[in-house]
Amino acid sequence: MKDIIARLQKVFDHRARLGIMSILLVDDWVDFNTLKERLELTDGALAAHLKTLEDAAFLNVRKEFIGRKPRTSYQVTHQGRKAFNDHLDALEQLLRFRE
Repeated sequence: MKDIIARLQKVFDHRARLGIMSILLVDDWVDFNTLKERLELTDGALAAHLKTLEDAAFLNVRKEFIGRKPRTSYQVTHQGRKAFNDHLDALEQLLRFRE
């Protein structure tokens, strides 16, 4: 059981970060406002969770202008995809674990 728990990623402990990664695994690039609406988070809360995932090198960030309005979009990196899938696999094993 210890080896299963050791494979869980602390960065994914929060439901918002689980939500962000889940959305980004389905959609290639997702902008900040879409994430905010889907997850029902404030700007500040979402920004903080995105920063945590960026610092872990789990997200790519793209900043662009649409007309005169800035838009920031996010994409899961290869490293982030692997870490999240490994985390989900460990959770599944933990749920099936019987001593």
